[in-house]
Amino acid sequence: MKVHVTQEWCLVMARREGDLEVGAGPRAPYIESEEIGPATAEARIAFGRFVHLIRRQRRMSIEQLAKDASLDLAELVRIEDDLHHVPEPRSVYQLARIFNIPQQRLMQLAGLAVPKSERFRAEAIKFAARSESTEALSSEERQALEQFIRVLSERQEA
Repeated sequence: MKVHVTQEWCLVMARREGDLEVGAGPRAPYIESEEIGPATAEARIAFGRFVHLIRRQRRMSIEQLAKDASLDLAELVRIEDDLHHVPEPRSVYQLARIFNIPQQRLMQLAGLAVPKSERFRAEAIKFAARSESTEALSSEERQALEQFIRVLSERQEA
């Protein structure tokens, strides 16, 4: 007896399971679905700003972060500055490791996984809106960053 499992079936099952990645490489098949289109753009804005601000908070140059995370400098520049850039899953994993942030949460923030929580999406948008780039972190940016780190580090509800 031969079992034939379609891609659509796998995607439906993955969505039912929650925070799972489906596919391989930088773009999982469900990433470009209409279901998360606008949310992905919002997530990438928050992701780029998050990487930029936490790097500055730790007083790291972009070159130093690229070296410490074993990332290509050009990839890191695109992550911070290009809203249309889809980061490599490996890059997000390396940044999660360096920043001590749960990998799955950073994958969600990067738009590579669908967040279960509407609160997560709302906090990401609020964070992106309040975090303009300046030379030194303002107290408001520092507070926004610390609050968002707490949200990223929370255990996810089942």
